[in-house]
Amino acid sequence: MKVMKWSVIAMAVAAGTSQMALASQQSESKGFVEDASLDLLLRNTYYNRDFKDGAGDLRSWGQGFITTFESGFTQGPVGFGVDAFGLLGVRLDGGRGYNYTAMFEEDAEGRPEDNLSQAGAAIKAQFSNTVIKYGNQFPSMPVLAYDDSRLLPQSFTGTLITSSEIEGLELNAGHFTADSGMPSSTRDSGGLESIDVIGGSYSFNDALSASLYFSDVEDVYKKKYANVNYVMPLSEEQALSFDFNIYKTEYENDSVASDGFFGNGILGDDNTIWSLAAKYSVGAHAFIVAHQRVSGDVGYAYDLGDGGSAIWLSNSYYSDFNNKDERSWQASYELDFTTIGVPGLFWKTAYVRGDNIDTGAGTGDATEREIFNQVQYVFQDGPAKDLSLKLRNSIYRASNDLGPDLNEIRAFVEYPLSIL
Repeated sequence: MKVMKWSVIAMAVAAGTSQMALASQQSESKGFVEDASLDLLLRNTYYNRDFKDGAGDLRSWGQGFITTFESGFTQGPVGFGVDAFGLLGVRLDGGRGYNYTAMFEEDAEGRPEDNLSQAGAAIKAQFSNTVIKYGNQFPSMPVLAYDDSRLLPQSFTGTLITSSEIEGLELNAGHFTADSGMPSSTRDSGGLESIDVIGGSYSFNDALSASLYFSDVEDVYKKKYANVNYVMPLSEEQALSFDFNIYKTEYENDSVASDGFFGNGILGDDNTIWSLAAKYSVGAHAFIVAHQRVSGDVGYAYDLGDGGSAIWLSNSYYSDFNNKDERSWQASYELDFTTIGVPGLFWKTAYVRGDNIDTGAGTGDATEREIFNQVQYVFQDGPAKDLSLKLRNSIYRASNDLGPDLNEIRAFVEYPLSIL
């Protein structure tokens, strides 16, 4: 596997040396104010988890206000700028006993907070096509990815360097020392000591791309990640694509490695998880099949300092199908209504089944399955232009006490406003 990883990055560097970036981002900078933007996202979120054993049902409803400011860069050989954000979440429903804690944190007596708020900022500098940013930010890489799937986004504090000096090649290196969870107003609610990240992605051409990343969450685990994506055009309206992802995790803390659904109660120190998806697109339709497999001492763990979206795998829906020794298969279908006369409307349905799961409970291998549906509509014009309505549903069932059976509904209404 190491030979393949280093071959990919070597090919990327070799190919890139003769394809230098055509223009410098900094040379095209218009100024701090001239390139600045100020946006407000109004997000209304509703969650309902109906556990089929009748106990502990969860539901929460909230209104979020997400304000983001991004300055341009000052002119000159090195440009400077500032990014900032302000977050406010107001609880509309979700009382004591049925509050969903991934949306609103609770006080010492178990009462959900009525509102959440936070503000953050980062300073940045740009030279040529390289940007260095320090402060509060929203990193999005396979081994460090902020979660924005509930009401308010997760954020991290640290330094990130992003370089695109060679056309098609993006390199990243970062060091972060704090993370703030989605349901919290506290700057370092995640208890992160530190995480170091390095890696990048390269587009060989319009059809083939690859990426390679490494991360180290202090006293928790080290990760390696690789991806290869290939698109094969078959005709003007048909294409076949393949997407391969793999993580290799080495745990530094046996109590973390064996905790909960990540393991089976047996101390272990490594995990490998990979997925391969094939997608056939024809006109408005897309048909996907995928296989995902877990091996090692324990299952795949994430969101322990590396973000709630650090799982770039094919079979991640409500369940991530990431338990010890699990093998899962997916069949899904997507329909883009744009080409059949309803632009902005999109539907996805999927069925995923996992088996061969080692729970360590002595009751035999467990299985799990999920039926997923999501429909989204974005208004294309008129007074409500860009207003987005999204509804998703998961029906989840498991055996041998792997997890509680449930039906889940998530509803989102989002309206972006460009102020500057």
